Amino acid sequence: MKVLFVLTSHDKLGDTGEKTGFWVEEFASPYYKLLDKGADITVATPKGGKAPIDPNSDTEDNQTEATRRFHNDEAAQKVVNNTLKLDEVKAESFDAVFYPGGHGPLWDLANDQTSIKLIENFNRQKKPIAFVCHAPAALKEVKGTDGEPLVKGKKVTGFTNSEEKAVELTEVVPFLVEDMLKKNGGNYSKGDDWAEYVLVDGNLITGQNPASSGLAANKLYDKLK
Repeated sequence: MKVLFVLTSHDKLGDTGEKTGFWVEEFASPYYKLLDKGADITVATPKGGKAPIDPNSDTEDNQTEATRRFHNDEAAQKVVNNTLKLDEVKAESFDAVFYPGGHGPLWDLANDQTSIKLIENFNRQKKPIAFVCHAPAALKEVKGTDGEPLVKGKKVTGFTNSEEKAVELTEVVPFLVEDMLKKNGGNYSKGDDWAEYVLVDGNLITGQNPASSGLAANKLYDKLK
């Protein structure tokens, strides 16, 4: 069971002067859920090398069992600090792909041609493709085998407009995940803000927020069993 994780390389939160990156919980929880089930995990980013952690995800308030395990796991940290470049990986080499969120993907993965083609190849090969929180941003320009937006007519979720408003970044982000998924024809729905909510439509798995990351990984594993 070979699973590719794709993290952002982007670490600037718009013009705020603050840092962003990937959300630790959204990597750590799925990583360990799959690793503990025997998955062989590879991590890649657009630029390769060290993937930036969103400092807000490292605050004490946001720690979970999975994030604490990550911070005590030198092997996992080494993986995150030495990611492959996206153009070095191919869908043919893996059984599934998982995209953790954080705000970073809104700036790089949303428009990254290598990532777009990679997702399209996974989809063409009918392999599970999973995205959580802000990571559905990576689907913005992705087309299905019919040439239409991949999410068109599919049940999807992702970080809600109200959740973005709650973290006061509505005016900072380049686009809102909920709006983009709807604009691309996705059958968007959501649970309560910050509650676990995951949708599966064929090989496409989407989770709403950090709380949904573990369940999204479990749904991906169910597809691989």
